[in-house]
Amino acid sequence: MVSPQWSRALIVSAAAVLTATLTGCSLVDSGGRSTPDPKAATAPAGGSGGADAARVSLVQKLGQDGPLRSLNVEPDGRWECDDCAGDGVTSTGALDAEQVARLHGLLADPRLAQETDQARQYRVSCIDALTSSLLTSAGLITSQDCPGEERPPVANEILLLLTQTTPAEPTA
Repeated sequence: MVSPQWSRALIVSAAAVLTATLTGCSLVDSGGRSTPDPKAATAPAGGSGGADAARVSLVQKLGQDGPLRSLNVEPDGRWECDDCAGDGVTSTGALDAEQVARLHGLLADPRLAQETDQARQYRVSCIDALTSSLLTSAGLITSQDCPGEERPPVANEILLLLTQTTPAEPTA
């Protein structure tokens, strides 16, 4: 049996891998050439948002022994979902223009920075619950589907949007 600390470590490790992957992707433009200044692709705070600010990943794990589920959404709305419904299937698709605009607006919301695990000093508290971690440009935002736990409002709206438009699930 995996201890709760190891379960959290797996989620954080998965998020670190996603961060490294997303960072690597942001350093290469579509022509395969390196971008000299990675901040050049990102709009200033409060602006319309750059490619990095509009990218989001969702990693989910059901309980301590469940498989990791991952959803990656690109700035243009294309998504790829690995095992999101817990069925081992990889799915792909795209958000429509209205959904992309809504997602970009939520990701640009300045309140999102106050919802990160670091800002909230978040600690996983439930066993055998669905743990959902959003990786955004603001940081990692984790929530669990367990009684009494309040979800951060902006991150919860992102989670609901993603779970209503892809095979990812909002609850266990």
